[in-house]
Amino acid sequence: MTLFGRYIFRQAGGALSLILMSLGGIVWIALALKQLNVVTTQGQDVFTLLKMTTLALPNLLAIIAPFALLIATLHTLNRLAGDSELIVMTAAGGPVWVVARPFLVLAAIVSVAVAIVNHVAQPWSLQQLKAYIVQARTDLLQQVIQPGRFSSPEPNLTFHIRERSNAGELFGLLIHDNRTPNESRSYLADSALITKQDQSAYLIMTTGHILRRRGKDEAPQVVVFDKYVVDLDGFDKKVAGPTNLKPRERFFDELVWPQDAPKELARIKGQLRSELHERFSNPLYPFAFVLIALAAAGQAQSTRQNRNERLVMAFLLAVGLRIGSFAVNNLVTLKAGFVPLLYGVPFGAMAISVWLMMRGARPHRSYSLVEAVQDRLAPLLARLPGLARRRAASGGGGMR
Repeated sequence: MTLFGRYIFRQAGGALSLILMSLGGIVWIALALKQLNVVTTQGQDVFTLLKMTTLALPNLLAIIAPFALLIATLHTLNRLAGDSELIVMTAAGGPVWVVARPFLVLAAIVSVAVAIVNHVAQPWSLQQLKAYIVQARTDLLQQVIQPGRFSSPEPNLTFHIRERSNAGELFGLLIHDNRTPNESRSYLADSALITKQDQSAYLIMTTGHILRRRGKDEAPQVVVFDKYVVDLDGFDKKVAGPTNLKPRERFFDELVWPQDAPKELARIKGQLRSELHERFSNPLYPFAFVLIALAAAGQAQSTRQNRNERLVMAFLLAVGLRIGSFAVNNLVTLKAGFVPLLYGVPFGAMAISVWLMMRGARPHRSYSLVEAVQDRLAPLLARLPGLARRRAASGGGGMR
């Protein structure tokens, strides 16, 4: 890399670091505010909140990083054009690839980082996050539910215990669940204990009964039990559902060779396919975004008239390209025939951008809309004085 290339690389790399940290900080704050209920309603400490929000961050950084690179590239190109450095480089005979090379090197670094996040950091962090959620749900009765107090971790769900031992055993447990319309359940147990198995938490109640009532006109049903087990997933509407790993939580081998039951595999086969190909297509977008920015603002221009318009257009095109890829990814979930299109979107953008760069590198005069109109009207404007003289002469002869 030349001295000028290293200079561009430092400028773009510094801008990328600053933008990425800023966007990452904004996303982290948004995640922290979203998970604030972990501290306020589920009795967890601030350290648990920090761990949970940090583990959720890699999943979003893989999407943010290419846009941070796009903004850094546009900022650096605008700065080079504003300081006339692009004009000097072009006047010295430097080809367009002298400017493009440092940006492409930076795109390669971002692409490798995105691939590592997609294949390693993202599934690991999401699995750890799921484990922390289970832990928080397990600690729900042990920390939030205080002896002698009625607590409601969510609407229409109430807990009460008489006392709790040092070993975590609960005595005099009362649970009233009225979340299902036209149905209410009340659990009463002399003692209870919370246990964990795999990634689920269970409440084992001993010596008690269940009062169940469906509809206002039906008589309540009473079930007496010696031991009764309740899945705590049913007490958390935000994480209720199957305990199988979601496609985004799986590593590469778990996507290619899933160990799910045949019925479950048939249900999520399209999701596994789209997730696998999305992880391989995502690292292409740093290159696509850089080439779009170079095609729009990487050429030396003698006028500053259209620079801001080109920057805005490049950003909007990149955003539209990424939104289009999300739409194609949904199509891949439905049908495997759309898989080539998922790769064709970034490769097509790169091919068109390279063609525009090569076309813009050729010597030619650039016309704005005003200049084009002036060129078309110039012959007509040049004839107007002659027409006026001939009309005046013809009119004067008639008067004599």
